[in-house]
This record gives sequence, structure tokens and C-alpha cells, in this order.
Amino acid sequence: MRNRKIRGLVILVVLLVTAYYFLPMVVPNLPSFWTTKRLILGLDLQGGTQIQLEVDTSILPEDEKEDAIKTAYEIIRNRIDQFGVAEPLIQRVANENRIIIQLPGLKDPSRAKDLIGQTAMLEFKFLASSEQMQETYETMDKFLQENIQNYEFLEEFTDVEETEEVIDVLETEEDIEDESYDNAMIFTDLTTSKDGNPLKIDYKHIAKLKNLLKDPQFLQNIPTGLQIALGKSDKNDPYSARDIYILHKKVEIDGKSLENAITRVGQGYTAKDKGPYILLEFKKSGAKKFKNITGQNIGERLAIMLDNIVFIAPTIESRIPDGQARITGNFTIEECHDLVIMLNAGSLPAPVNIIEERTVGPTLGSDSIKAGILAAIIGMAIVILFMMIYYGLSGLFADIALVVNVAFIIAVMTMLEGTLTMPGIAGMILTIGMAVDANVIIFERIRENIRAGKTIRSAVDSGFNRAMVTILDANITTLITALVLYQFGTGPIKGFAVTLSIGIVGSMFASIVLVKAIFDGLITNSAKDKLSI
Repeated sequence: MRNRKIRGLVILVVLLVTAYYFLPMVVPNLPSFWTTKRLILGLDLQGGTQIQLEVDTSILPEDEKEDAIKTAYEIIRNRIDQFGVAEPLIQRVANENRIIIQLPGLKDPSRAKDLIGQTAMLEFKFLASSEQMQETYETMDKFLQENIQNYEFLEEFTDVEETEEVIDVLETEEDIEDESYDNAMIFTDLTTSKDGNPLKIDYKHIAKLKNLLKDPQFLQNIPTGLQIALGKSDKNDPYSARDIYILHKKVEIDGKSLENAITRVGQGYTAKDKGPYILLEFKKSGAKKFKNITGQNIGERLAIMLDNIVFIAPTIESRIPDGQARITGNFTIEECHDLVIMLNAGSLPAPVNIIEERTVGPTLGSDSIKAGILAAIIGMAIVILFMMIYYGLSGLFADIALVVNVAFIIAVMTMLEGTLTMPGIAGMILTIGMAVDANVIIFERIRENIRAGKTIRSAVDSGFNRAMVTILDANITTLITALVLYQFGTGPIKGFAVTLSIGIVGSMFASIVLVKAIFDGLITNSAKDKLSI
């Protein structure tokens, strides 16, 4: 009697939890205490973004290429996992340096591409002195004057203002042209914004500077030990001028010394600098190094760079002993979150190029859902009809267990915030066929017992007991197979394995526990001498 009470309590709890997570799918406007979770649909059902990446290993030695691809794969997986997309598919193309990423339901593909594609190379470098900056400008002006023929996109900066000096009539046109180039301050004019500050560049000239910074000959002529870098663009005003920084090439501290990056909201280094910022926490060795760097260079400007873009270059006002630094600026919460993800996941070992991007539209998802639901309904209808015709009232009990099992699968998927895909629907349909298999075995054993002359109660108890071992063997072996598929399979196979696993557990509960409880209640509450089976 006590066992029956415990069983009844278990059944009640399972049915209540199932109803709690399943009903929001079919009943609108439920009370506020009901769950807000909904079943998440995969890329093939609700649409989303598919991105194909190529890891550029051309600059790496042959023996390092394979490790670089594997490392890039793991880092991208870590970034996507933290990004918050439900059930993404991340798969490497066999024997190639390409990685396929599927992001179901993603509303902002550009944000994902920025997150995936950046190498996230964190570096701290000191700004050059004013004398070194002046030397850099003079050197680059001279270089461009002498090599302007190689940079046609800079010709607009070669014109000099006309003077009232007398020009020798014997000078050739070529001599005049050369003289005008000699007098042109091409690099200075290129990087001078409207406000006259030589450390800014107008938006319309940014592409020209980027072309220069990709040119090996130009880079070789920058004064030894120095480099030129752009500042972070302003998201609020993307067409505004950007800062230019002349820095020492020497990296004082890099991302390898980083312990953790955290998004914070509050006040930055100055009273004006409020809002989201990134707090960097260094490892023990990194904190000691950072303390020494800041203590020995008070008054100097230390740039914090990410992928060769300067995010901030504050002046060191005092030694920083706690091993923490801040990256501040006009960030949004999303920008901070994405940067934190990249910093915590680590730097990519090689550049990553996006070679293909496809968007799966909602129409395909709608058609797939309708086809899957139709197949499930037809399958259920056939199974339900067969069980009722062949086993009568007992078949109806099995049908009740079948409906409970389907609701149980959907409820558990919703509760665990799993993602339903087309292979998942296939697994659910397969479960529908398997769900009544246990009851068929049980009912056949009960029939044998009744034909042997046993009472209804004895026949039912014996039928469930004799069938138990067979049912457990069949379902446990299938469950093991499903778990292996989940462990070693890719996205679609995992979706199939998840619904199949949940369905197996649900079918054993419904077929053995729930149906047995119904039989016991029917037999206990009425003196049955016949059973419709």
C-alpha cells in the first residue's frame, strides 16, 4: 500500500511538471506564475545564420598548421558558447582548414561575425615621445614624396600652394612636378583632421591609411622600434575622425598574462567616463609585471590595444599594485560583453576569414515544422487507432501513456532549454513507435496468463513482472546507443539523440509506471472477472 502511495506521488509530480512546461505551447494567456520558457527551434526550423570560416595558416610553418586549426576551432567554440546562442553547430570540414558555424535564430549576424573573426590579441604598449612622433611624420612625409608613384590614391595630397616666387622659364614640366612633390607633406596632410590636430584622421581618409599600413615598403620605413595604429571607432558617430597613435613596437604585457576580463558598469578613469567598461584582472606574475611597469613610467601614456586597434591610451598617474586595468570608452553593454568573451576565450592562433555567409529564412522553417508535425500526428493517429482496435480498453491505456510521453519529451526539452531540430522531430516520431512496444509485450504476457486460467489481478501482476526484464534490456541498450550518438555525433545527430533519449526514459515511465497504476486502480476499485485486452 505504501509503495502505491509513493508511486502515485511520483506520477502526480511528473504530470504536474509536464503540464507546467508543456501547456504554454498550446494554451495562450496562462496565469503569470506559469513558466516563460518556450521550446527553442533549431536553425532548420526557425532560420538563422550559417557562417563558413577559413583559418589562414599560410604564414605558419607546416608542422604548426594543424595545431593552429584545432586551437582556432576550440577558441571559436568557447566564444560561441559564451555568446548565448542556443544549440549552435560548430563543425570542422574534414581535412581542411575550414569551420562551419550554424547559429539558430540569431538576430544580429554582424555582431556574431565580429565576435568570431577577431583574433583578440591584447597588448599594452607605450606611446612614442613627442620627438619620436615628429621624427615619424617627417620620415613618412619624405618617403611618400620620393615614392608617390607607387601610391596613386594619395595624389590629391601632392599639390602645394602656389607662391609668388619667379619660376625659371627653363625649368621643364617634370622639374616643376618633382619640386611640388618635394614640398608636399603628404603623410601630415593625410592624417590631419579638420580641427588641425595632427593625431587624427578624417573618416574619408581612413581607407587610405589602412592601405598604407598594409604596405610592406611603407612599414619598413617607419622609424625603428615604432609603429602607427588607429584608434577605436566611435559607434555613436561612425563617420567621425579617428585618433592615430604612434607607439613603441615593444609589447610591455600581453593577453597571456590575463587572468580574467569582466564587464562592469560605473565610472571609468575620469568623471566624464561613465557607463560600461571592461575590467582586466592579471595573473599573479602579470600583476607583478604590471605594477612594475606602471611604477617606473609615471607620467607616460600606456596604450591598451586589441587586434592592433588602440582602445584607450591613459596617462599613468601612479603605480597600480592590484593587478587590474580598465578598458573604457563609448561602449554599449553588448560591445563590452563581446570583448570580454574574446579576451576570456583567448587569441586565435591565426587570422580567420569569413568566406561564406548564408541566412536561412523563416519560410523554410515553417514548412519544415508543418511537415514534421503532420508526420508526428499521422504516426500517432495510426498507432493510437491500432492499439484501440487490437487491445480494446487496455489499448486506450497505452494511448494515454503515449500522449503523456510526447508531452513529457516536449516539456523536458523546454525545461532544459534544449533545441528542437528536424532530426529531433525524427527522433520523437521514432519514440512514438517505440513507446507502445513495451505495452505490447506486457499485454501479450497478460493474455497468456489469462489463457492459462489465472485471475485478472494475478495475470496483470505476472504480465508486468515477466515483461519487465525484456523491456529494460531493450530500452537500456537503445539509450546507450543514443548517448553514444550524442557524445560523438555532430549537431543534427545530437538533436536526434537528445529527443530519442528523453523519449526512451519517458516511454519506460509511461508504459511501466503509469499504465500499471491505471491497471491497479481499475482492478482494485472494481471486482473484474474480465479484462478488455
